Parts: sequence; structure tokens; C-alpha cells
Amino acid sequence: MAEEHLYAEEVKRRLKRIEGQVRGVLRMMEEGKPCKEVVVQLSAVRSATDKALAQIVADNLQQCILEEQAQGGDTAHLVKEAVELLVKSR
Repeated sequence: MAEEHLYAEEVKRRLKRIEGQVRGVLRMMEEGKPCKEVVVQLSAVRSATDKALAQIVADNLQQCILEEQAQGGDTAHLVKEAVELLVKSR
């Protein structure tokens, strides 16, 4: 996939929200909140992170496909690579 990336502002905002969520989880732990509450919040962080990761891969895939098509190349390998990235992330 392409080496140089322009990341969407929406993804950056999403990551900043995740950063705040993580700080909130740490605060909950420092305050001695129940395990169940901490786990629920960590699950929300994981879900938000998964969505950000998927968005980054999708945006990159779109950019790479457009570049490859402009060069007259085959794009099938790009889709396979994107799927592999998502699978490895889990």
C-alpha cells in the first residue's frame, strides 16, 4: 500500500476521543471503581479503536486503489492486503 498517507480529520478526532476514554478508565481504576464498570469502559475503548482502525484501512485502500488504477495496475492484491491488515489487528 502507499507509503505516504493523509489521515482524515474525523479519524484524528476519533482517536482524541479514545485518548480521553483511556484517561477516564485510568481515573476509574485510581478511584477503585468496580471491575465490571472498568471492563465496560475498556470494551468501549476497544470498539472505538476497532472502528478507527477500519476507517484508516478503508481510507488507505481507497487511495491505493485509485493510484493503482491510474497506473493501469491490478487492484486485487490491495484488497487482499487490506483484509490481512484487519485480520492481523485482531
